[in-house]
Amino acid sequence: MSVRKLKPVTPGQRFRVVNGFDTITTDKPEKSLLSSKKRSGGRNNSGKMTMRYIGGGHKKKYRIIDFKRDKNAIPATVKSIEYDPNRTAFIALLAYADGEKRYIIAQNGLKVGQKVISGEGATPDVGNMMLLSQIPLGTTISCIELHPGQGAVLARSAGSFAQLMARDGKYATIKLPSGETRLILVTCSAVIGVVSNSDHQLLVSGKAGRSRWLGRRPRTRPVVMNPVDHPMGGGEGKSSGGHPRSKNGIPAKGFKTRSKTKASNKYIIERRKK
Repeated sequence: MSVRKLKPVTPGQRFRVVNGFDTITTDKPEKSLLSSKKRSGGRNNSGKMTMRYIGGGHKKKYRIIDFKRDKNAIPATVKSIEYDPNRTAFIALLAYADGEKRYIIAQNGLKVGQKVISGEGATPDVGNMMLLSQIPLGTTISCIELHPGQGAVLARSAGSFAQLMARDGKYATIKLPSGETRLILVTCSAVIGVVSNSDHQLLVSGKAGRSRWLGRRPRTRPVVMNPVDHPMGGGEGKSSGGHPRSKNGIPAKGFKTRSKTKASNKYIIERRKK
C-alpha cells in the first residue's frame, strides 16, 4: 500500500494525493463477472427527485462480488488483484479448482498465486473464510455475516476490520470497526485479515470536479436556504439557522433515533463510540 503526491502542474493537482496502486496486478476486469449499472440521478420511477445531490458521474460496470463464499472445501487460486470503482476496497479474482471464477473482497497481504479456501478444512490464514466457531480468539477478521448463509455485510470497506473477542454458547462477541461490541451467532462466517487499500483514508481529491466524476452534485448548506426549503433557512444576513436538524425536522447532534424496542438491542453489549 502506498500513496503518491502529484507535482502541482495545475491548481487541481497542487494538494492531490492519489493511490499508488502498487498492489494492483491488472487493469482489465473479467468480462464474465461484469454487469451493467444504471444510474437514477436521484429520481424515482415517476421522474421525481427523491434524493438530493446525486447525478452525473463516470460510467461504470458493476463487478459481481461473491460475498457468500459458499464453494466450501474447494481450493481457489488468486489470479489477480483489481481496482473496483464501486467500492473503496480492492477485489481479487479467484479461479477455483473446478474451473469457476469469482470476485471476492481482497484482504491486505493477499497475493497472486496464493491459495484460499472457505468452509471445512480452512486454516486461519489471510483470505480464508471460516465459521466464527472455528476462528481462534483474538483474530483480526473482516467481511462478517450477520445471519448464517446471508453473506458478508460487516467490515467490508477499505482498511476496516473487527476482532473476535470471546465465545459463549452459540454466540461470539465481536468488536466492530465502529467501536460497537455485539453478539453474533458462531454459525456465521468471517474472512481472516484486514480489508485491502487501508491507505484510502489518506487520499485527497484536489478539486471539486472529482466529486462530480463520482456522481456527487454540489451540496447546499441549509443555513443559506429559504424557510420554505429547510427548517434552518431564512433570516436576515448571516443568521445561525436555529437548532441543527434535517430537512424533515429531525434534530441532529445527540438526538437518539434508534428504537428502544429494536429486536437487535439485546445483542449489543456496548454501543458504538459517539
